[in-house]
Amino acid sequence: MIIKPKSRGFICTTAHPAGCAEQVARQVEYVQSQPKLEGPRNVLVIGASTGYGLASRIVASFGAGANTVGVFTSKGAEGSRTAKPGWYNSAAFEKAAAEAGLKSFSLSGDAFSDETKARTIDLIRTELGSVDLVVYSVAAPRRVHPKTGEVFNSVIKPIGQTYTNKTVNFHNGVVTEATIEPATEEEISQTITVMGGEDWQMWIDELQAAGVLAEGATTLAYSYVGPEITHAVYRDGTIGRAKNDLEATAHRLTEQLSPTGGRAYVAVAKALVTQSSSAIPVVPLYISALFKVMKEKGIHEGCIEQMYRMFATRLYVDGPTPVDEKGLIRMDDWEMRADVQAEVDKLWGEITTENVYELSDLEGYRREFFQLFGFETDGIDYEADTSPEVEIPNLR
Repeated sequence: MIIKPKSRGFICTTAHPAGCAEQVARQVEYVQSQPKLEGPRNVLVIGASTGYGLASRIVASFGAGANTVGVFTSKGAEGSRTAKPGWYNSAAFEKAAAEAGLKSFSLSGDAFSDETKARTIDLIRTELGSVDLVVYSVAAPRRVHPKTGEVFNSVIKPIGQTYTNKTVNFHNGVVTEATIEPATEEEISQTITVMGGEDWQMWIDELQAAGVLAEGATTLAYSYVGPEITHAVYRDGTIGRAKNDLEATAHRLTEQLSPTGGRAYVAVAKALVTQSSSAIPVVPLYISALFKVMKEKGIHEGCIEQMYRMFATRLYVDGPTPVDEKGLIRMDDWEMRADVQAEVDKLWGEITTENVYELSDLEGYRREFFQLFGFETDGIDYEADTSPEVEIPNLR
């Protein structure tokens, strides 16, 4: 079949296997072009098929030569319906790992469930013995609680008052104002339950109880802070409350793991094009302005560049891991530079529909969005007859 992009709002409902494979190959090539890393030996990545989770797995494998287990929720192709990009990404990763002689396994299942945790533990025990790095990179809008069966849904809303600011339709460049009503207490609570630290804590508890968490193990989750422009819908909103809970969990886990030399961190990442960020009003326009400024200054990073820098300069260094006063690993240090934010603020005040492509990198944002799904990737023949059915080697 000829696979074309079909989008609905901030979601693309199709994915291209060859394009996804090429995107993974480019990330692998980048890591292989960098100096080898001293790092983990056996790694579990929960949420391993896209974004920072996928990049973390690639860096651990191709940068440090680690064995990996990747857990993700993604479906294969069904009839004329393509698989999700995470499926194709994982297939490409497993193929590249096998060619490089690296040991790796992929497990598809609901990361929130007890059943997936048990399957993962059995796999680690059988194939690796234990893991010394656990990366938690789950981004889901909905969670079925494994103990009660209750369903929780997250929302992206401000807290306390209605919020209005600029936003952009990145498909057509129309700049408008978005108005978002404040969240209820119930919505705040449910968002924390979905996106906070409870499931991360459950994973570490289960791994530790099963004896498959190595002494001195590190565990890591990802967060975002961002500038004042986005605070109302992010850091000061429902997602921010969930991230506060995530950060509190890191402190509890450090106390839990410290007797055996273990540690837990939250890494604050740079704003990037993801399915999640595309869903948040205001954020796509901010990222488009940010990309223009950072590219002009020569300090722009994608997922893979940022994860390599984190492993090389934060996680696996001689001496203590560099953190801020809250114990956070700040990989957004270049984004939050005063000179960068000053220029973004200036652009923000001037951007309109008429000049958005001149004053921001909206075209780059749009292109990166479709590349998440394997489209608009140089070197891929999108008119070629392509089978959507792709097998993932070592899928459990």
